[in-house]
Amino acid sequence: MSITKLDQMFDALRSKDKKRLVGAYTVDSHSIGAISKAIDLGIVDATLIGDIDLIKATCQEEKIDINKFEIIDEKVVKKAAQKACLFIREGKGDLIMKGLLDTATYMRALLNKETGLVPKGSMLSHMTVIEIPSYEKLLVVSDVAIIPLPDLKQKIAITNNVIKTCRDLKIENPKISILASSESATDKISANADAAVITKMAERGQIKGALVDGPLSLDLSIDQEAVAIKGFKSPVAGQADGIVFPNIESGNVFYKTVTKLVKAELAAMVVGASCPAILSSRGDTEQTKLYSIALAALSV
Repeated sequence: MSITKLDQMFDALRSKDKKRLVGAYTVDSHSIGAISKAIDLGIVDATLIGDIDLIKATCQEEKIDINKFEIIDEKVVKKAAQKACLFIREGKGDLIMKGLLDTATYMRALLNKETGLVPKGSMLSHMTVIEIPSYEKLLVVSDVAIIPLPDLKQKIAITNNVIKTCRDLKIENPKISILASSESATDKISANADAAVITKMAERGQIKGALVDGPLSLDLSIDQEAVAIKGFKSPVAGQADGIVFPNIESGNVFYKTVTKLVKAELAAMVVGASCPAILSSRGDTEQTKLYSIALAALSV
């Protein structure tokens, strides 16, 4: 049965082996609190790499048992991120998580050619799984944070990553919308033209494991009433499980709109590295970070 709510991920993980999470400068209350809850739920064991004095102070303030964690003292933020990557490379962890450091520093550590986690020829993309109160199921969207203006090749890779994430959520034959401003398959707008190509590739079996359609506008992707009014015929329209955005502006605006205005909850990670890389904002809630840990654990 497919996972339709974020908290259902916890039940799905009970049948999987526990993973080890490695935290990159995880010294803040939201990160440590989320990791602590994930340990209590039996999802992960954890190694925290960061300033041990800050970790101790946070645990004391939040009344968290510090003995739950393996702790590696590293007071320099950049070095903590590098050490976290090295732990993964040495087989000492299955997931990496961003703590109280900026995204640029975290991404540079992942991308470092000598000590990072991105195999040659691989492409990183950001996966966000969103639970929207008015939508009947989870929605997997990409890319809202890493690739500013994906070309056709990158959009194909993102589409495959969205499909994999949907399948990790036990959605057997996910419906994927390749988003554009309209459903017109015109070559005058690159988003529409790329969407038409990706759809044809899926029809020919070059993209597998999902129903793919595009170009589709946002309303035709998720609103069955709009589909009925427009008389639009599509196996995806009105019931998308995943959306591939044409650029970072549209993806990021959608992501922030649904979280800030309609109070959607989410989980987020980066895929394409040698392990799932949990990437949430430093300002994200403890619950968001907990969901992100669960999502990453499901994908291994």
